[in-house]
Amino acid sequence: MLLTFALLGLAGLAPADTVHPKRLALIPVPLVYYTPETRLAYGVAATATVHFRRDDGFAAARPSQLTLALAYTQNHQLLLYLPFQVFYDHNRYYAYGEAGYYRYNYYFYGLGQRAVPRELYGVNFPRVRANAFRRVGAGAGAGKLYVGLRYQYEDYRVSSVAAGGLLAGGTVPGGLGSRLTGGGLGLFYDSRDQIFFPKKGVVVDLSAFVRNRAVGAGPAGETTRFDRYVADVSEYHALGHRAVLAVNYFGSFTVGTAPFNALSLLGGPRRLRGYYEGRYRDQNAALVQAELRFDVYQRLGAVVFGGVGALGDAQALLRLNEPKGAYGAGLRFTANRRDHLNVRLDYGLGPQSSGLYLTVGEAF
Repeated sequence: MLLTFALLGLAGLAPADTVHPKRLALIPVPLVYYTPETRLAYGVAATATVHFRRDDGFAAARPSQLTLALAYTQNHQLLLYLPFQVFYDHNRYYAYGEAGYYRYNYYFYGLGQRAVPRELYGVNFPRVRANAFRRVGAGAGAGKLYVGLRYQYEDYRVSSVAAGGLLAGGTVPGGLGSRLTGGGLGLFYDSRDQIFFPKKGVVVDLSAFVRNRAVGAGPAGETTRFDRYVADVSEYHALGHRAVLAVNYFGSFTVGTAPFNALSLLGGPRRLRGYYEGRYRDQNAALVQAELRFDVYQRLGAVVFGGVGALGDAQALLRLNEPKGAYGAGLRFTANRRDHLNVRLDYGLGPQSSGLYLTVGEAF
């Protein structure tokens, strides 16, 4: 998802030409970024920007985009995938998602309260995520409400595990691989004044995945089923002309037996920066984080951020007496003034943990 935003952002996401928009534009995009999970990553991409004939003369029509990307990382990971977002019929219909193939390696730190020394494992997986929405009602104020369907498919083929580790023992759901299919409902509300650097407004993204099917996720390789409910809400408040307070609330709750790679997690470039992505995994996770963003000089900006989260399971919805906290600071450089698209450099810290992030777009 992180790379998806980088690709779509660098391609422009500019408003359509209100007179005679070009129907198809192809833009080459170089890729360079850094995260603790990949270290330095680099590659190439080509982005197609499309305007539909049905939206001729509609000044507010947003362009649709599809990007074919190939990236290789310093950790010998390979990513080949196609993110897309489509707006159609005066923005009445909105679809987004990605299809791709990934050859990856991750560190596994255990599940829930059962922490283990980190185990390196390898995995190859094709993945498809698709979301199709339709706008409903006139919206409240500047906001627009969309409802629709979500679908996901992932064939998680674990290729190597640490000898004698927890994954090798076969007791972790999906620890030796699984194939996940599922779908559900979604609701999306957006009243932000800008997409990439909002100064006011709210964005709400709700999901309900019901009866997901995970083949091979059980201890004996049997099929399991689970539900997952996710809420991701962000609000933005201008503090004068040079500063913005952004606050993000996130919750993910799982019912049933999910493979470990589909559990709720904390850590990574978007949630609790400073922890490795998936450093904490359990059935449930909740988080609140805040970021103060302010201008420094011309295109240069800076941020300070912090957050706290908690995990839970079937016995305790959230273990609030065991919080996970992180904080940090970063710099911003506005690469695209028209859309206020920033290149971000963040350094996050947690207890006995830290992480450096160089990428495009805000964390939330």
